[in-house]
Amino acid sequence: MLLDPPGGHDPTAVLALADDLSGAAETAVALLLPGRIVLGPGDAAPPPAGEALVLDLDTRQLPGDEAARVVRTALRDVPAGTVLIKKTDSLLRGNLAAEALAYAEGAEGLVIAPALPAAGRTVRDGVVHLHGTPLHTTDAWRAEPRPAPRSVAEALGPLATAPVPLAVVRGSGDDLTERLRRLLAAGTHPVCDAETDADLDAIAAAALRLGPGVRLLGTGGLAAALGRLVGRAEGRPDDVPGPRPDETSPYGADAASPDAGRTVSERVGTDRRRDAPDRPLLVVVGTAEPGAVAQIAQLTAAGARHTVLSPELLARPGETPPLATERAGVTVVSIDGAEGIRHGAARRTAAGLGRAVAALAHPTDLVLTGGETARRVLDALGIGELRPVGQIHHGAVHSRTPDGRSVVTRPGSYGDTWSLLRIARALRPGHGPLMASRAPADPVAGTATAERAATVTADPATTTPAGPAATPAADPAVSPAADPAGTTTNPAPAPFAPHPAPQGEVL
Repeated sequence: MLLDPPGGHDPTAVLALADDLSGAAETAVALLLPGRIVLGPGDAAPPPAGEALVLDLDTRQLPGDEAARVVRTALRDVPAGTVLIKKTDSLLRGNLAAEALAYAEGAEGLVIAPALPAAGRTVRDGVVHLHGTPLHTTDAWRAEPRPAPRSVAEALGPLATAPVPLAVVRGSGDDLTERLRRLLAAGTHPVCDAETDADLDAIAAAALRLGPGVRLLGTGGLAAALGRLVGRAEGRPDDVPGPRPDETSPYGADAASPDAGRTVSERVGTDRRRDAPDRPLLVVVGTAEPGAVAQIAQLTAAGARHTVLSPELLARPGETPPLATERAGVTVVSIDGAEGIRHGAARRTAAGLGRAVAALAHPTDLVLTGGETARRVLDALGIGELRPVGQIHHGAVHSRTPDGRSVVTRPGSYGDTWSLLRIARALRPGHGPLMASRAPADPVAGTATAERAATVTADPATTTPAGPAATPAADPAVSPAADPAGTTTNPAPAPFAPHPAPQGEVL
């Protein structure tokens, strides 16, 4: 049965659906329940009581009618009383309208909340705002073949919706629940304004009170709100991924500390592992986000090897681009973006990245940016399931494969300038060059919260400004030229020298 927080209830089973892998991982760690991520579509055993199953349907790049069919199939034979949540893209990309219509079939209705405050994505008057600016007036959809929707209702197309203003969301819980109930009874699906996590908590709690026929539709922010309710009521154990309710970080959404948002058991394990494992660490950057330039620069400045692959070579079916890794070091691979955005090539290019990784002579730990990239790489490696173990910073989810390898997935649009370096530090805490680089200092154990926050913010040179990350200009002295094989490699960059960034379609 569904809980009425904070009252007692039977253990809750949660089934979450996502349209790409990085979103699935973000959802899994947000739910604060033991569980697994299954790379679907396909048959997967339903989650037992007290656990979560997050199913990556891999529909982001499919035609709308095919994506809808996949959603319908995933909802067959769901046990009664299971809490259902469908994760949407916080920028409203993908087959949102088609999948929402399919998701609503057989339900009493959907409660929709697409805000993600931790990433600066809020909803007011039914319009998604990115750091306070309406989404449709930003360039966030620059890699999409069509313009951004002007409202959530427009993005949902023919699905009948009705707005729930922020004033109602922030009113009494009973009033919000009753408003949702009336709108659903009238045959409309409530679209809720939200600007804070507290707003999302109120929405999730009100929706759960309406009973098992009502389904949740929203971002990882709504999944986190559900997790805070379910995790609190379940009495979450220490080995469940994500931050405990009594843990907070002074560093904000993109926390500078590798410990931020990770489980107690994971932090202890990392602290004890002073030497890097024998496996190489491979960072695969498959995103067109401008901030990737600076993120890669921090890694190469810390000694990572950088290889740039030709998108034309990657997109050729059956072609396997040459790729090598340092036996016990860090390698970052990205896509040459000199020719700009290549609409429609995302899946083919990501598949080429997958083939390149699968052809490596030695197994690697992986950092994969962009949901399409993450999925194609793991498909090529034959990995069909992940177990989330923690979150390094918001959206950068650390999981384990069945054979024990580490995989960190992160949406392409997430993370500040230091994101990739933080992730590499967390996975390789004993790697000297990574720890010696000029990233924001990690918090010192035993210091007060305010003092630790000051450690990060006192030096302007190590503080990431608000808004989009700055993109350094290319330096011809350190930008390698492509060789005939379609790859470029810079094994020993000058300190903090910028390198070519992927400018193609978001992968």
